[in-house]
Amino acid sequence: RLQQSFDGLKIPTADEIRETVALTLIDQNLIHVAKRYLGFRHHAQAVIGEAVYGKGIAINRFYTKKGSHPYENLVWEKRDAVITSDKGQVVFEQRDVEVPSFYSQTATNIIVSKYFRGRLQTPERETSVRQLVDRVAQTIADWGRRGGYFASVDDADAFADELTSILIHQRAAFNSPVWFNVGVNPKPQCSACFINSVQDDMRSILNLAVTEGMLFKYGSGAGSNLSTLRSSREQLSNSSGKSSGPVSFMKGLDAFAGVIKSGGKTRRAAKMVVLNVEHPDVLDFVWCKAKEERKAHTLIDAGYSGDINGEAYSSIFFQNANNSVRVTDEFMKASKENNEWWTKNVINGEPCERMQAREVLRQIAEAAWECGDPGLQYDTTINDWHTCPNTDRIHASNPCSEYMFLNDSACNLASVNLMRCRKTNGDFDVAAFEHCCRIIITAQEIMVDFSSYPTPAIEQTSYDYRPLGLGYANLGSLIMSMGKAYDSDEARNLAAAITSVMSGTAYDQSSRIAERLGAFRGYRSNAEPMLRVMKKHRDSSRTIAENGVPTDLRTRAASCWDEALEHGSVHGYRNAQISVLAPTGTISFLMDCDTTGIEPPISI
Repeated sequence: RLQQSFDGLKIPTADEIRETVALTLIDQNLIHVAKRYLGFRHHAQAVIGEAVYGKGIAINRFYTKKGSHPYENLVWEKRDAVITSDKGQVVFEQRDVEVPSFYSQTATNIIVSKYFRGRLQTPERETSVRQLVDRVAQTIADWGRRGGYFASVDDADAFADELTSILIHQRAAFNSPVWFNVGVNPKPQCSACFINSVQDDMRSILNLAVTEGMLFKYGSGAGSNLSTLRSSREQLSNSSGKSSGPVSFMKGLDAFAGVIKSGGKTRRAAKMVVLNVEHPDVLDFVWCKAKEERKAHTLIDAGYSGDINGEAYSSIFFQNANNSVRVTDEFMKASKENNEWWTKNVINGEPCERMQAREVLRQIAEAAWECGDPGLQYDTTINDWHTCPNTDRIHASNPCSEYMFLNDSACNLASVNLMRCRKTNGDFDVAAFEHCCRIIITAQEIMVDFSSYPTPAIEQTSYDYRPLGLGYANLGSLIMSMGKAYDSDEARNLAAAITSVMSGTAYDQSSRIAERLGAFRGYRSNAEPMLRVMKKHRDSSRTIAENGVPTDLRTRAASCWDEALEHGSVHGYRNAQISVLAPTGTISFLMDCDTTGIEPPISI
């Protein structure tokens, strides 16, 4: 029926196509069919919505040429993706998958087992990396066409080709939810990082459990600051009894996280819990995980399995979250000077208990030494670099603490593979890195309006502030490949310059999109503090030392901020924030990185 509608050189309208084809059947395969029959790419957009051109941005080609497909010069080969357990049992197997010849077997296994869609041994199962990359890149490009992001058809085609080339050559990768969900669900969850609010009532606490559960289900992580919950030392509002306190509620939230696998896969849920250092239950929070670890050690000594998924750890609490204490400059100064510190009641803000600040910090350190938790979040510094303080403070972070922003917000991440941003002689290619950052941050921005969000509050914040998380991976490998020690001033200077270029370039691109499509909705009320933060970045970029940094990289590390600030001062920014330094665990293996985010090799 579709072919009959397209016969005779007649170009059907969007309404005619919708009459011919049931909307439930519209997917990427149908789009490709429509393109083939029509012969005109822009008319194929009628299947899912009309493309809009003329108001968007221009896209420069760097890796591709017009008229040449990004896969044209690739060598492909068939392989088997097989994963076995420590005991030699096959836990995953898919035969005859097609991958680029330069992909490692590890990358092949990760991609096929984690990101290929469709049930095994069914026709809908993906069998080639080109299907995976096309599913993601073409979907995002089509969203960009519909969203009016491109100045012309040629710019849209250039974006699609450049993004495809970047992804297939492992130059960058999006966070896992993008690979899980884009091109699969009509309104996919694309963000990996969420910050949820919670209020001091039972309904809000239980709603938090629901929200977190749905986020874990689709492959994302979530963080919350529980300092809004009254302490176990305070009265309930409707009785003479005492409150359970946040640590008690953490047990239930932790249990849900333990049984829900991210993205429907075998990856564990990711979760962050934050408590302010002035909360009356702060010491209970500090020690809650360490005390449970002691139980696990006792069970292991008694013969129970000590594996992370074994009997010992599955029977104790608080194993599915990272815990962090939120400290202020005031607390750190009190600790340094060995002064007293008062906790404060949540209900009325009155002093609750007197402690010695240094002793509190000492107990935090001892618990962290014992079990790895809690970490520290430096509230004063975090909020000094906050771009939208006129809206609200930053109260919490995502599970790995790279994303810090408003409550009820989301962030989709992507990381650039630094080892793919080198010239043939091994020098760092600043131009290639910049171009990759511009294409990827544009792709991330496109996703904002076409993604789904778990709550109305998170959806509204995402539309109003549009925060993004561009980062990089393989820093340790790049440092070593350039003959520098990982723990050296040269390496730190190099990392500072690369980070500066990444963030400055991304903010500049955000401003150029804002020139065409408008700044984020919350920009006007936060313009002054945001420009203040941009100036802080610019000033900091000028303090990067020369030692270990190539001249062109160091020069660009400063000049990119001049451009970002100059353009942003006139047009604003499309995104309230644009960069993070994520751990890049799974996607690092997808990109064949020898090191992950900013970490050294694991053997060090």
